[in-house]
Amino acid sequence: MVFEPPQRLVRALGETAPDGDDWLDKLPEAAQQAVVLRELTVERVQVPGGRSSLVVLVRTAEGTPAVLKLAPGRARPEAERAALAHWDGRGAVQLLEPFSAEGVLLLERLHPDVSVRSLPEAKALLEAAGTLRRLWVEPPADFPFETVAERTGRQAEAMRVRARADPEVAPLVDLALAAREELLAAPPEHRLLHGTFRQSKVLGGERMPWLAVGPDPVVGECAFDLARLVRDRVEDLIAQPSGAATTRRRVKRLAESLDVDQERLRGWTLFRAVESGVRAGRVGRPRDAELLLEFASWL
Repeated sequence: MVFEPPQRLVRALGETAPDGDDWLDKLPEAAQQAVVLRELTVERVQVPGGRSSLVVLVRTAEGTPAVLKLAPGRARPEAERAALAHWDGRGAVQLLEPFSAEGVLLLERLHPDVSVRSLPEAKALLEAAGTLRRLWVEPPADFPFETVAERTGRQAEAMRVRARADPEVAPLVDLALAAREELLAAPPEHRLLHGTFRQSKVLGGERMPWLAVGPDPVVGECAFDLARLVRDRVEDLIAQPSGAATTRRRVKRLAESLDVDQERLRGWTLFRAVESGVRAGRVGRPRDAELLLEFASWL
């Protein structure tokens, strides 16, 4: 079988590595080797797939449905492996191979085309929040993960550079950076977080109704993780005449349902929305940038 990377993956990797690298060139051979080594039967490549990895639906030699995932080093697949091993199937997809080749994960098969995003909005938020709560556990003693301070530190520097080049975004960037400084001064807890949690990252399963996939794990406070969920379906929020009021109600409702401080959630939601908006503008996605920065202005 020819392992053709989906166009969504090709475009996304072009954004994160604009000068290119050889991972995509080597991907077909690497995927073939991973399949042969594990004696897997390939069903199909998942399309449109993710923005940071090739996902292949396979069956093991015993006939068990599984997922083979291949990701470049910059997507931190080894951190994903470590987080999935630590969760051990509690709230997240089960890792079927604790140790394997770098950048290759063999995972429990969920229902790849069924996410909580398919549910009505209120129900989707409820189910997603319940899944997220199960992931917030103490990190391993010698955890191999970035901290929220480290990750947002890199992001903050990129935001400053962009603000100097684009004065229109500078006021929002200043607000976001000030919020970050205040939030990092006294974090209320130290938990293992999913890192990139949203409705599309929660898929239907057999062991449990809903399980999380695709973490980019980080260690820090829970409000940072929940912040990404606040802006889910941002295009729908922007289209509503009452979008700003709906957003503020969502912050309040999610904070209360997961026992997270409302102001801290608002602050991290602001930072993460501005960071994503600035990054979208930098890589040539002006429509996404416009939506995210308008959303951030409501907070």
